[in-house]
Amino acid sequence: MFNKILVANRGEIALRVIRAAREMGVGSVAVHSTADSDAMHVRMADESVCIGPPSATDSYLSVPAIISACEITGAEAIHPGYGFLSENANFVQIVQDHGLTFIGPTAEHIRVMGDKITAKDTMKALGVPCVPGSDGGVPTLAEAKRIGDEIGYPVIIKATAGGGGRGMKVAETAKDMESAFLTARAEGKSNFGNDEVYIEKYLQSPRHIEIQVFGDGKGRAVHLGERDCSLQRRHQKVFEEAPGPSITPELRAKIGKVCADAVAKIDYAGAGTIEFLFENNEFYFIEMNTRLQVEHPVTEAIFGVDLVREQIRVASGLPMSFQQDDLHINGHAIEVRINAEKLPNFAPSPGRISQYHAPGGLGVRMDSALYDGYSIPPYYDSLIGKLIVHGRDRPEALARLNRALGELIVDGVHTTVPLFHELLQDPDVNSGEYNIHWLEKWLLTHLNG
Repeated sequence: MFNKILVANRGEIALRVIRAAREMGVGSVAVHSTADSDAMHVRMADESVCIGPPSATDSYLSVPAIISACEITGAEAIHPGYGFLSENANFVQIVQDHGLTFIGPTAEHIRVMGDKITAKDTMKALGVPCVPGSDGGVPTLAEAKRIGDEIGYPVIIKATAGGGGRGMKVAETAKDMESAFLTARAEGKSNFGNDEVYIEKYLQSPRHIEIQVFGDGKGRAVHLGERDCSLQRRHQKVFEEAPGPSITPELRAKIGKVCADAVAKIDYAGAGTIEFLFENNEFYFIEMNTRLQVEHPVTEAIFGVDLVREQIRVASGLPMSFQQDDLHINGHAIEVRINAEKLPNFAPSPGRISQYHAPGGLGVRMDSALYDGYSIPPYYDSLIGKLIVHGRDRPEALARLNRALGELIVDGVHTTVPLFHELLQDPDVNSGEYNIHWLEKWLLTHLNG
């Protein structure tokens, strides 16, 4: 086991890793920008190192600064959290070249899954069901039109290196193809430095279902069921739950085994999430995230496991502490993402927290780095907390979420809490009858008048 790990992140996920390390008797090092000098993860860690100015490019994304922090403190391993450098294969290689351990998968696995076309080809070869579409990149508009005619409209054009909803455009008909194709390429070039795109059939009303997998890097892997992340705004998840309301035990066992077998075959190490669109009882692979997900707590709640602890164990060379037969679903869990944003336009709302009170009670977990007097800096993502609830079943989890939201106090900035108060009044949310397009349509008639 490691003596000391460095957490190359900030906010609630940095705290999450620090807490897991402390329970394991492992020392922790926090890195921070000058804007985060008073951040809670800096206060909670055993040691801290300032790695640069407020800009993420000059601090949390500065590979030399992070490696230097390891050398200064004697940290043996780096946990990347999510975002920032968590899926940067070059960073992983540099970490290994310096004799350090990256708490996550190999650089090669990150590289393969980071390219959408290669990932799809790899998963198809491993027996994972995929969305009908182009075989690789689509270089010309003429080829794009041919593929659109072949698989049928609507289609979606995606940047190969895209993510976070950028570089994705829908062509409803053949007339829309030119504009969608050129726009997706331009967004891919400007956001990711790569204008290659591919094309897939655009499903009309799918749900977003993702399977949590975990491998030991030695040919053994398990799945920890699914999460339904269908409530999204601009391809960004806002409400996640496990298990999925639309997934039967038979479907769960079937797709779970397919995913676990796939990652076992490639000797995948650590936590990973295989994301699907789900429609008419069929799964269609979208992408694989080779890291811990923001929504991992709902999986932890229903299985009673600590995924971060398991990441650290496997990275240190220890075996996984559970096998597939040990994993059984207990109840239902829901997570809502609390952002410092002003409704109805979701404009960022940084500022000083004048009062903060976290909800509590049975089955309630609040992952946040807020405290009274803390100033939310304007330089980073607007996520300021995740409220997770667990109940014996979905109705109890919904009731608990409603109660916990009523207890939560975040004064001094605008937040997205009112959004969830309204969503919990909607019959579709209470019945679980929604898809990935539902929230966008709901917002047009509710928050936006």
